[in-house]
Amino acid sequence: MPTANGTRIEGSVALVTGANRGIGRAITEALLERGAQKVYAAARDPETLEVLRERYGSRLVPVRLDVTNGDQVATVASQATDVDLLFNNAGAYEPTELTDEAIVDVARREMEVNYFGALRMLRGFADTLVHRGGVIVNVGSAAGLTNVPLNPTYSASKAAQHSLTQASRALLQGVTVHGVYPGPVDTDMVKTLALEKTPPEDVANAVLDGVEAGDEDIFPDPFAVAFGEQFYASPKSAERQAAALVSSAPGA
Repeated sequence: MPTANGTRIEGSVALVTGANRGIGRAITEALLERGAQKVYAAARDPETLEVLRERYGSRLVPVRLDVTNGDQVATVASQATDVDLLFNNAGAYEPTELTDEAIVDVARREMEVNYFGALRMLRGFADTLVHRGGVIVNVGSAAGLTNVPLNPTYSASKAAQHSLTQASRALLQGVTVHGVYPGPVDTDMVKTLALEKTPPEDVANAVLDGVEAGDEDIFPDPFAVAFGEQFYASPKSAERQAAALVSSAPGA
């Protein structure tokens, strides 16, 4: 529910993609703890949401949704016409060497979820969100602002999502659009990365704080905050810092 400065979570109706684990699960729980009236928790397998449904009762509505399936997106969009806040959180990440023979297939899979998935959701829910003066929150990555060469295709897919965030902000009149740019988060997706990671619960609460404050760009963890400051000061120095990770990586 938009306010003069941001969006009030209490009393709102939200939909979260990829809600069964990681950041998506943490956002779903944080929304409900902050008084959201209802959260459509979307996952490819709704049975993975049973624990949350038991905890929150009818306020948690499990939804079967694979964002790469256009028919499923259309079906959910036609049913969930009371959504105020759309969290495009579902993500794909496959660490692969740039010269690996499978790299093109990996890039397609990542792009299918991280960019085309968000685009399908935007298209499906645009009319509802324009009508309701709603909110879109695209959960991207700091790697979408500056390519991290250790994750080249993932970074590219998140850069495409960032571009979509900018376009949506300009074109969807009456809709508030937030971009979220976390650093390493302690989820199954990046459990093999030897980096200090922020708990997803902390990230989720920082995301909702940013939404309620009306921040267009949300940097929800210490790494992201420092990166955001560097990026805004000098995009080129941020690029060079990311490139320097290659030489410091194990085995480099």
